[in-house]
Amino acid sequence: MAEPNPSSFADFPEDVQFCILSFLTPTEIANFACTSKRFAPLCQNDSKLWYSLCDRRWGSKTQITKWGNGQISYKLLYKTLNKWENLIGFWRRCGQSRQKETVKPPGLVFFEWGPSFLSGWRVSPSQNGTYCVIKSPFLWMNISPEGQIMNYLDPEGQNDNKLCGVLGFLDMDLVAVNVNFIGDSHFSVEENMNFACRSLSSANLKGEDNGEDIACVESGSPGSLPETLEIYQYYANRMSPGADRALRKQRRREKEKQGKKRWETEHFLKIVDSSPTLDRPLQGLWKGICEDRKLEFYLVGYDGIGISCRRVGNLSERLSSSTPVFWTSDPTFIESPFPTEEQYIYDTRIHLQPPEAANSDWKLPLEKDAVSRIMYINSSYDLVIPGLEGGSANPWRVEGRIWQYRNGTFGFGFLRDHFIVDLNHIAKNGCLLDTLETFSD
Repeated sequence: MAEPNPSSFADFPEDVQFCILSFLTPTEIANFACTSKRFAPLCQNDSKLWYSLCDRRWGSKTQITKWGNGQISYKLLYKTLNKWENLIGFWRRCGQSRQKETVKPPGLVFFEWGPSFLSGWRVSPSQNGTYCVIKSPFLWMNISPEGQIMNYLDPEGQNDNKLCGVLGFLDMDLVAVNVNFIGDSHFSVEENMNFACRSLSSANLKGEDNGEDIACVESGSPGSLPETLEIYQYYANRMSPGADRALRKQRRREKEKQGKKRWETEHFLKIVDSSPTLDRPLQGLWKGICEDRKLEFYLVGYDGIGISCRRVGNLSERLSSSTPVFWTSDPTFIESPFPTEEQYIYDTRIHLQPPEAANSDWKLPLEKDAVSRIMYINSSYDLVIPGLEGGSANPWRVEGRIWQYRNGTFGFGFLRDHFIVDLNHIAKNGCLLDTLETFSD
């Protein structure tokens, strides 16, 4: 006689229960734990449940068993990676840099997964006659075996980030920093002047709760504790007797810290739409050769009214981050077959390319059937640049075309010019393309 099928969750074998729970979010697991004392131990199991949660979400991106040398709880790892995952992708520095002349603040940063850490790289266009992108170390983020958040910054971008995986990385010229998250699209990097080895309690390392709600795993801001303490101290000093004297002492201490700083606080904003989509095929960060035959980065965005393209240059220079290239108020394509005059406009223009483009893996789409769709550049930047009124003398009022190619890339050009600027991907599927890594031996 066949055994009856399980009628409730409690009737399933334990391994099946863990498998089912691993598909839930931490908040759902916390709610489920409240339904029965019998289920609470299942929801707190670190080596099975929380390992499965980490492995299911990040197992294909990083080696989760290597984080913290495998000595930290998976619940702590989930909480940390859940916050850090938003860093993956492109970020741009905002504001003017206050760094010393010997320090090179990055204008564009790209975060990616490492085997047991998260790494941020400076990204800039090369000037060696190819489409290669220069990739140099900027920030390395990890968790120590004691459960301490460890963030180290390379001011000069000269150290190999791969070496940060070994214990000898502290011998390098790195700066301990705090990475402070301000929402999902803004973070700051501040030197940690109070750096000291702090370890979590043994209960947390073993995966015990100590009264901490499981749902809290989805929130929190790893790496922000020192700043929070200083804020409370500041307001406590202002409200306490002798506040003026305490504030003077605090200002004096802050000045002393400033004199010892190797890195001034820098802020970064996320480039949210850095990749094209089916609905927005031109969207994202691109690279291409401009009129002076140099490789440049271009940011194309859809603003609800039209499509705009700007150069992403040296962000330390005034207005360089918003250098306009083109803008169109009609983001609609015309499909093939194209009119004869449109084919003539495309065929009579030269594709800009570096002198050594023959050595590049990327081949320019020169075939006649390479163009799949065409969009008109029908307006100018006179609507967003003060002082440029309408009229034929306005250099920004130009007519042009955007040619989308069958390989997913595109090029643009103006009727007054005889060339086409062809744009290619900077990154694809979460990885930088055609990179040149620079670091010292």
